[in-house]
Amino acid sequence: MKRIVLTGGGTAGHVTPNIALLPRLRQLGYEVHYIGSYDGIEKKLMADYDVPYRGISTGKFRRYFDVKNFSDPARVVKGFFEARSALQKISPNIVFSKGGFVSVPVVRAAHALKIPVICHESDMTPGLANKICLPVASKICCNFPETAAQLPADKAVYTGSPIRAELMEGDRNAALAFTGLPDDKPFLMIIGGSLGAQAVNEAVRAALPGLLDTFRVIHLCGKGKMDPAFAGTEGYVQYEYIKDELPDLFALADVVISRAGANAICELLALKKPNLLIPLSAKASRGDQILNARSFEKQGFSVVLEEEEVTTDTLTAAVKDLLAKREQYVAAMASSQTADAIGLITSLIEECAK
Repeated sequence: MKRIVLTGGGTAGHVTPNIALLPRLRQLGYEVHYIGSYDGIEKKLMADYDVPYRGISTGKFRRYFDVKNFSDPARVVKGFFEARSALQKISPNIVFSKGGFVSVPVVRAAHALKIPVICHESDMTPGLANKICLPVASKICCNFPETAAQLPADKAVYTGSPIRAELMEGDRNAALAFTGLPDDKPFLMIIGGSLGAQAVNEAVRAALPGLLDTFRVIHLCGKGKMDPAFAGTEGYVQYEYIKDELPDLFALADVVISRAGANAICELLALKKPNLLIPLSAKASRGDQILNARSFEKQGFSVVLEEEEVTTDTLTAAVKDLLAKREQYVAAMASSQTADAIGLITSLIEECAK
C-alpha cells in the first residue's frame, strides 16, 4: 500500500486543492492521511472525505510585533515533534504540502525523517511559511510562470492549482431553477470569498442600476453581509454563502467579478469564465492578490481594477467591456498550459515517491 500525507491549512485555499487531488490519488492506489491543526478549517473541511486526520500544535510566524511571537515558537516546536511522531506511525512514501503555517512542522519533520516532500505555492510570491519549507522540498509546484522563473530550475514546476472535479459538472438549468431568475440576459456572478468582501459588495450594489440594464446578477456576498434593502430587486439575487449549488451557478455565469485569491482565480481559469478581478489592497495584505491579478491580466485571462480605481462608472464599464470581449478571454484561458493540474501534480508525486 502506497501512503501519502497531505498537509496545509489556515484558510480554505490551503485545503481545497488537497481535496481536489483525493480521487486521483485513490485511483493510483494511495492510502491518504492528513495532518493539520487541532481545530482549524482544514479539520472541518476534511471531515466529509473519510481521510484519517491527525491534529498537531501550530503557531504563526509574523514579521511584525505581537505578544504571541513569544509563545508561538514553542507551539511550532511542539508541532514538529507531534508531526514527526505521526509520520513515523503512518510511514508515508511522500508528503504533499499546500502551505499555511501548519505545514511548517510537518514538512520539516518529513525532511528530518528523509521522507520526500512536494510543496505547492499558490501565490505569485511565496508566503513566509512556504519560504521556510521550500529549501527542503523535492519539487515546488506553482500557479504562475513568473513564480517558476524565480525558483531553482531543478525544483520548480508550473502546474497551476488542482480544481475539484465537481466544479466542472454544474447544471445551468438547475441554477436557473435555484435562483428563480429569468433566462433573458447574460448572467453576472460576484464572488467575494466565504467571508465576503465588503468593498466589492458596496461597489456592486452602487452600480446595480447600470449592471441590471445588461445582466441578471447573482451576488455571493459573504456571511452576515446580505443587505435587506436589496431584497426583491428585480434581476438580482444575493446569498451569504453557497456550497452545493456553486457548480451550477458557475455553469450559469457568463462573466464573474472576484477577489484575486490564487485558488479562486485558478478555478475561474479552469472553468474558462471571463472575469473582472478586484484584488485585496496592499494596505490590507502583503499585496499578493495584486500580483496574482496582474499576472492573469498579462496572460489575457482577466481584467483588473484595483480597489482604489473602483467607482460605479469604472466597474460598470469594465464588466460590460468584458462581456463584449468574452470569446477573446475564453480562447486565452483555453490555451493555458495548466489544463491538467491534477495530472501534472500526481505525476510528480508518483515520481518523487519512488
